[in-house]
Amino acid sequence: MSTWKTVPISPVQEAEIQRFATEIAASQAGTIEADDFRRFRLENGVYGIRGTTDTFMVRVKIPLGALTVDQLEAMADLAEQFTPLRIAHVTTRQNLQFHNVPLTQLPAVLRLIASAGLTTREACGNTVRTVTACPFAGVAADEAFDVTPYAIATTAYFLRNPICQNMPRKFKIAFEGCPADHIRLGIHDFGAQAVVQNGQRGFRVVVGGGLGSLPLSAQLLEEFTPEELLLPTIEAVVRLFDRHGNRKDRARARIKFIIKDWGIEEFSKQALAERQSILITRSGASDWTIPASTETAPSRPATSPLPAPSSAAYQRWLLTNCSSQKQNGFKAVHVRCPLGDISVAQMRGIAGIAHRYGGGHIRASIRQNLVLRWIPATHLPNVFADLASIGLAAAEAEHIADITRCPGADTCQLAITHSRGLAVALDELFTNGLTSDPALQDLNIKISGCPNACGQHHIADIGFFGSSRTIDGHQVAHYRMMLGGKTEAGRAEFAMPVATLPAKRISEALRKLLTQYRDTRGAEESFYDYIRRFGTAHLKQMLDEFTTLPAYSERPDLYGDLGHEGEFKVQISRPVVPSVKPK
Repeated sequence: MSTWKTVPISPVQEAEIQRFATEIAASQAGTIEADDFRRFRLENGVYGIRGTTDTFMVRVKIPLGALTVDQLEAMADLAEQFTPLRIAHVTTRQNLQFHNVPLTQLPAVLRLIASAGLTTREACGNTVRTVTACPFAGVAADEAFDVTPYAIATTAYFLRNPICQNMPRKFKIAFEGCPADHIRLGIHDFGAQAVVQNGQRGFRVVVGGGLGSLPLSAQLLEEFTPEELLLPTIEAVVRLFDRHGNRKDRARARIKFIIKDWGIEEFSKQALAERQSILITRSGASDWTIPASTETAPSRPATSPLPAPSSAAYQRWLLTNCSSQKQNGFKAVHVRCPLGDISVAQMRGIAGIAHRYGGGHIRASIRQNLVLRWIPATHLPNVFADLASIGLAAAEAEHIADITRCPGADTCQLAITHSRGLAVALDELFTNGLTSDPALQDLNIKISGCPNACGQHHIADIGFFGSSRTIDGHQVAHYRMMLGGKTEAGRAEFAMPVATLPAKRISEALRKLLTQYRDTRGAEESFYDYIRRFGTAHLKQMLDEFTTLPAYSERPDLYGDLGHEGEFKVQISRPVVPSVKPK
């Protein structure tokens, strides 16, 4: 168990923890309806686990992915004390998740989280979820300005805010300061791109993005929103969503469907009118101020620089995992967390490295990695050696071998397939020659265990989502392969569905696809352009040989699912009952 600095628990958080204990007791006694308890715990970031009613997944909100050393040490203690696998999972929303936490220990877990200055409040439910932001905010050489303070202010404004506690569905907000779309603004309900106009800071605002079974790209709300109007603009959009969102049909409850039905022109007109109403009726309690950034350069490391290794592994790590900050002499270092998982020992190791060399600055990325900031360039050999000692010095961060995946049917009640198993199989593929090919290395692969898109498969160069088919009398895990997705400048273009493949034939299908692309693409032709030049009919034909299986009696090993022993069977829990707004 580590030592970390605790913070006082606020009276509000203490009351929430006490209420959670009360609700658990009521649930066990049968004096509260199961759906009511489910809705309550979801609003407090506690999810059910597949196949059990007495252990749960806890999602800890990490606003904009920013963690202190003390907080990461606390999360290591959480994993060590309360989870059987002793790992945390880094999510595509810059959060940390902990699986198989016993029901009776949830109040103690929430108390530990609060003592670290974090919360699970509104990590799920029909609320404003974790506010995400570019992991390079404040250090990127090409950013318009640091969006960190704006993301922090937005988090503080909407957390526990009465206007967003019982909305039709979840609401996701993201901030980006760089020209490169690190945070994928186009798939968010509200996306804010930092811009400077005539010397004034502001945001290019997009609204109505989302994935799921019907992905839609965000659309432009306002070309320039001055910084002082940021929070009332978000509030206006949230209020429209709360007022007009579909509370009867959960499948059409996101704000993207309002915009689809109204059109962006009408939605923009009403949102800006709503903002004016908010400005006119603003109370003295409304606080829209944006705090100044407090992140500063660390003091010089006490440890002397090590000589740079001459190994190919170190050189590759420098190339793929390290980038220059706008602050001279400092680097941002991607720590690749294989499959998004990080162990207790690794969390403590990362905390120590951040403390020794980077002033304690850590960010999570939506590619399920951690980013160490403010690392002196002179001490990169030290960081590499320390990462190697905890098994986290793998190169290829943010490259094709760095696969994004949701937890899948290992724990998720809605998943069809075990997405972790597919990610492991593909990881083995990239240890055998395809990883560093210049034509392939910048591609990305994203995997979801169902159509709900927690793995963000729609915006991947190569995406997969889980499904099932019955072959020769047996249920067989399949994945729908989608090709050619991307986002840029607050806009998303979604991958095209190409083929439905048995899980255990995907590695060979992917090898053929990548080899064909590498060998037949035009000079400087991107994967996006290649996919659209050939079209789905040609690609489907190319992969057709991998869509079938021999009889079960001939190859039983090809049936079932990757990462799951024995007969495969789809098991999906029913969704949470939608909220109903009081009349």
